Amino acid sequence: MRIYFLGIAGTAMGNAALLLRDLGHEVMGSDKAIYPPMSDMLSEAGIEVLMDYDAKRLQELNPDLVVVGNAFSRGNAEVEFLLENRSIPYASLPETLHRSVLSKRKNIVVTGTHGKTTTTAMTAYLLEAAGMSPGYLIGGAPIDPPAGWSNGSPEGPFVIEGDEYDSAFFDKRSKFIHYAPNVVILNNLEFDHADIFRDLEDVSRSFFHLLRIVPASGFALINGDDENVLSLLPLPWTQTLRVGTGANCDLRIHEYETTETGSRFTLLWRGSRWQEVEWNLSGLFNARNAAMAALAAALISGESRNPTAFNLNSLNAFRGVKRRQTVRVDLPELVVIEDFAHHPTSIEETLDALRSRYTNTHIIAAFEPRSNTSRLEIMREPMRRALAKADEVIIGEAKQKPNDHVKLMDTNLLANALHQEDVTALACASNEEAFDELMAKTSVDRKKTLVVFFTNGSFGGIIDRFVASCPSS
Repeated sequence: MRIYFLGIAGTAMGNAALLLRDLGHEVMGSDKAIYPPMSDMLSEAGIEVLMDYDAKRLQELNPDLVVVGNAFSRGNAEVEFLLENRSIPYASLPETLHRSVLSKRKNIVVTGTHGKTTTTAMTAYLLEAAGMSPGYLIGGAPIDPPAGWSNGSPEGPFVIEGDEYDSAFFDKRSKFIHYAPNVVILNNLEFDHADIFRDLEDVSRSFFHLLRIVPASGFALINGDDENVLSLLPLPWTQTLRVGTGANCDLRIHEYETTETGSRFTLLWRGSRWQEVEWNLSGLFNARNAAMAALAAALISGESRNPTAFNLNSLNAFRGVKRRQTVRVDLPELVVIEDFAHHPTSIEETLDALRSRYTNTHIIAAFEPRSNTSRLEIMREPMRRALAKADEVIIGEAKQKPNDHVKLMDTNLLANALHQEDVTALACASNEEAFDELMAKTSVDRKKTLVVFFTNGSFGGIIDRFVASCPSS
């Protein structure tokens, strides 16, 4: 089958293209631009990437199927051709994955507002370590496992990151509705994706729709410490297990503490010790990711009666995902970290973890309000609470996007609110100004400094430039 990806350079689309090529399909696609590492990965696999969008070219190629990325809408030349001509079938990426892969497998669907990528990678890693040859599709660049996709064995389970964002311009259902779950991980639940959801109730409804399709023989693993998740209970049609720190949780995170090199904690299954974990990841949220991944892996392997029979020794060696608390510079006087966090809760939890790990350190948070949620005015107050965990804050530019009618965050008011909490803060008119301010601040002699960049993009390229400017970096 000849499959054409419209928007092939995205992480999810590119990894899915590699997945389907591995199944024997002829794969190609188009995009506006493509950058490493996806450009290298597609090139090494022999997948042709065509620049820009051309209806005539698409007609000449005449693929059997066009997979339309969810970033595309009416007005795109190739989208308009598909709708007008009707000679070439098209589908969303989630629908394509269901048809080609997920309808044939036992699937673990990892969901939640935060932590999906890390938990998906960790679950796949544990199943590989157990010799179960899982398939997986991860919406990021994991260190473990060493790639973002694998078909694994046809008999093995499949682990997929379940995003609540919509599937395509012609299918406004959440992506995860297509993923045929046997096990659902629901790590947390907050208001996010303000461009497509009205409020928390609207988001919750979509998660509830997913939980409705878990079979009776399946499992819903829910965060027992999250009131928003608990509000979706009961789920009488399937088996529900709680994961968290509370005494009412089936799988408990016990004795969590931050160490100089990461953290340590113990997993207790209904009061019995399962595994002691000591690794280089920080934050209670990462311990919860680990607990969810461990239980999901055990259940899908057939250990539902006694999950502790599943071996978790490999968990201590898990190295995480790129751009999640990634240390870019580590000098006695300066540490630079890059983090993908862009939701207020993720930023707050990450700053708490870094504060515990880097004691007696001056923390500068550089925040780019870039995502469809983080740049909105309605997130200003939650972002204030999050960024107040830092000693200083540099706020980048909040940009209006094409055909965008949202109310952007007033970053000057955010900076003023932080000042009132004795946090030095500056709202910059451009990312270039943010770079200059960071250079000036880190050139001043003071005690050890940690600079942490929070963005779901590149911060206008200033992260790499700042790292390159550091001595010995």
